[in-house]
Amino acid sequence: MTGPVTAPEAVREAVPVREVVLREYGPAVSVPLDAVAGRALISSGVLHSAAPDPGRDGHWLLRAGSRVGAVRVPGGPVLRIAPKTPVRRLFFLLGFSLDPERAWRDGREGTVDTGAYDDLVPALAHAVERQVDAALRRGVLQGYREVEESSLVVRGRIREAEQIRRHFGRTPPVEIAYDAYTEDIAENRLLRAAAERLLRLTGVPGPVRRRLAHQRLRLAGAAPLVRGQEPPRWRPSRLNSRYRPALRLAEAVLRGFSPEHRPAGAEPLAVDGFLLDMNRLFEDFVTVALREALKEHGMTARLQDPHHLDTAGLVRMRPDLVVRGGDGRTPLAVADAKYKAVGEAGGPPGSDLYQALAYATVLGLREAHLVYAGGALPVRFHEVRGTAAGPDGRGVRLYRHGLDLSREPEELLSALREIAGRLAGSAPRP
Repeated sequence: MTGPVTAPEAVREAVPVREVVLREYGPAVSVPLDAVAGRALISSGVLHSAAPDPGRDGHWLLRAGSRVGAVRVPGGPVLRIAPKTPVRRLFFLLGFSLDPERAWRDGREGTVDTGAYDDLVPALAHAVERQVDAALRRGVLQGYREVEESSLVVRGRIREAEQIRRHFGRTPPVEIAYDAYTEDIAENRLLRAAAERLLRLTGVPGPVRRRLAHQRLRLAGAAPLVRGQEPPRWRPSRLNSRYRPALRLAEAVLRGFSPEHRPAGAEPLAVDGFLLDMNRLFEDFVTVALREALKEHGMTARLQDPHHLDTAGLVRMRPDLVVRGGDGRTPLAVADAKYKAVGEAGGPPGSDLYQALAYATVLGLREAHLVYAGGALPVRFHEVRGTAAGPDGRGVRLYRHGLDLSREPEELLSALREIAGRLAGSAPRP
């Protein structure tokens, strides 16, 4: 069988398959897989669960979690994990997280152009190619880079220590260092690396693949990124301003290929694909959007603000967002984003409420806020028993907010402005 396999087909079909389609947090799919590939999937953390199928020899039950995209299993099929959120909306979340000023201003899905593609990998490849093309429209950026080499001609300055260590008593060659004006700079290396990673993917449409190959050719003056090497760092400047949208998207692409899918001690898993963690994407979107909205109230916010739960400083905690006062030190409000569905009747899980209460206690706040991706639920709070009453006579309150990701971008941003208003309104005033 050569085509994609969905859950019912995977259960009925016993022959090896080339591609398996899973759904984000969908039902488990029975897939023909050898033990080595199955154990590699378990160790990688790519899926929510992977276990031998007790009812079928040589098959494994695979269930996707929060990571979406595509990954090639060694000795097995390509796994394609479809997100619950529409792809265009997903790229709005990604575009906002990468470039909040532009996305907040535009308030639309056009911040990342996905073309007419509804699948994650084709849409990503199209988006990267369009951004790279826009960045290179006025030519390939050049800059100065320090070069150290052996040369027959003196240029720049002589590296005296290296000269003595390598060529004591002999000249030439000469160990030199100089600043070269070149296309081989961090910005171009990043764009080339992203294009090359995408060209290795299956599922990239032919027209997009040809355009990506053309962009790679335009960036031939930049050195390729060696597999496993950390992406080069770049600094925003006036000169690379036209590159910034492409650079931010390229970094997101390279993070999706990162070794985090191959933890220490794990069996080798060939991550020739792209995986996007929806937990992280939702958290980034919510916290960045709240931070930008709080600026309208004259407040600043820190993301992943480090604290300790205990006085000894042994137990670390990192609230997703802490609102600060004008001095930049006094906590005024705290919020945490949760990529999970919460029903109206049951309310937030107890573990989430305990976490929110810990944040409020450590920061000395009367409220804590939880933002869920489970739909546009009415605002609800839990008042904690046994907590000391504040000036208003209330105990500590833990608020729940719902964010419906199926809504239009303008509506999402409006909902987050409302939550930011509640955070600003709950902040204690001197």
